[in-house]
Amino acid sequence: MISKTFLKETKELFREGRVRISLFIVLLLLGMAVWISALQYKNVNEQYAAAKTTERAIWDNQGEKNPHSAAHYGTYAFKPKYPLSLVDQGVDKYAGTSIFLEAHNRNEAQFSAAADQTGLARFGDLTPDFILLFIIPLLIILLGYNSFTKEREMGTLTLLKSQGITRWKWLLGKWTALFTPIFVITTVLFFVAGLVLGNLNDFGVFNWSALLTMMLVYLGYYIIFINIVLLISSLAKKSGISLVISLSVWIITCLAAPKAASNIAESKHPYPTRQEFAANVLQDKEDGLDGHNPWSKEAKILEAQVLKEYGVDSLHQLPFNFDAYRMQKGEEHEAEVYLKHYNHLKNQYSNQSKVYRSLAFISPFLPTRFLSMAIANTDYTTQWDFADAAETYRVATQKFLNDNFAENSSYGDWSYQADASVWKDLPVFEYDPPNLDTILGNNASNLSLLGIWLLASFAFLSFTTKTV
Repeated sequence: MISKTFLKETKELFREGRVRISLFIVLLLLGMAVWISALQYKNVNEQYAAAKTTERAIWDNQGEKNPHSAAHYGTYAFKPKYPLSLVDQGVDKYAGTSIFLEAHNRNEAQFSAAADQTGLARFGDLTPDFILLFIIPLLIILLGYNSFTKEREMGTLTLLKSQGITRWKWLLGKWTALFTPIFVITTVLFFVAGLVLGNLNDFGVFNWSALLTMMLVYLGYYIIFINIVLLISSLAKKSGISLVISLSVWIITCLAAPKAASNIAESKHPYPTRQEFAANVLQDKEDGLDGHNPWSKEAKILEAQVLKEYGVDSLHQLPFNFDAYRMQKGEEHEAEVYLKHYNHLKNQYSNQSKVYRSLAFISPFLPTRFLSMAIANTDYTTQWDFADAAETYRVATQKFLNDNFAENSSYGDWSYQADASVWKDLPVFEYDPPNLDTILGNNASNLSLLGIWLLASFAFLSFTTKTV
């Protein structure tokens, strides 16, 4: 019964011209999206490699210079595109790709791709994740909205009942017929993406396990949609009504719910404005040690502590340059200030994520989207992790430079210049994103939510079709 129903449904699907045309269009769009993303991925990483090499060469070839001048001269930390960003670009388009590292300031990532695009970009980009998240659910609706209603309209339902049809076998046959083309399309896309990535020189080890995990997440998302569409078709009296209701569910699930969740999260846990953030940072900076001001109260306290610690009466008697030592302590204070305020931003992001998870019961889109971006290393969590790694490197760089200044000059000697070879002793900035196990552990709640949606959709479908 299952195989006969499957063959019947499959033949009926592919007999219809609208289905064949739709499948062809979706496959064509997917092919174009992968091709465009592959070109962009290769181009961006070539730019990354060139920028990283050039910037390091500039840093290494500064020549003789005072270390504190080099600290203000600064350098850049660059974030590459990672392999699975070819499938899901996530927030990479809107988040900056490089951070300027300098003394006294923690800068934000700059030079996002969106900033260089024209107004036409607001209509959306043709990317694999757009097809996967929005278009394939539409294809599922097109293929399955009349799975049960056509039996009523054609009068075959009564005939099937008279033959003593086994309902669960009938349902499984229809479900399998609808799932098979979706499974084939999804598998082809991810297989092609894997082949493309395997032949590109990427900046991160391409992981087939991560690609397979992402594919399973999307298949779970499609199964939920298949169950919902079949559920609606089993309850609706006519195919037209089933189509309208299914499209309404798609609009609510994929368009309205994510926007509503975003608005609710932002209203409950808003970020401070850029002006408020800068003012708060400046206030906390002024309340502590300024490494450039030897006459401040905090500087005098530090001076007294150091003199007592080393048992001397004058800064000139110290075995290091106290100016550089004071500047390093000022850097440490400023780093603590930035850590405090950026942790507040991260807490707001974490609270917003909790709101998203609490609203996931209205849409399977939300956990699927977050899981996809996380596995691709294109989510805000990875962006925060990159920014934190760059800040850690910035603080270590300032210590490296201030220590060199302090150890190789005496108090009041600002004429000291470090040898040109010193700059090469600074380690190169490297950033490794979280691995798959860490990502899945951090997204356990999203995996659970997607699993709940799967079980609930199967349960409702199984219960409802008993009355068909």
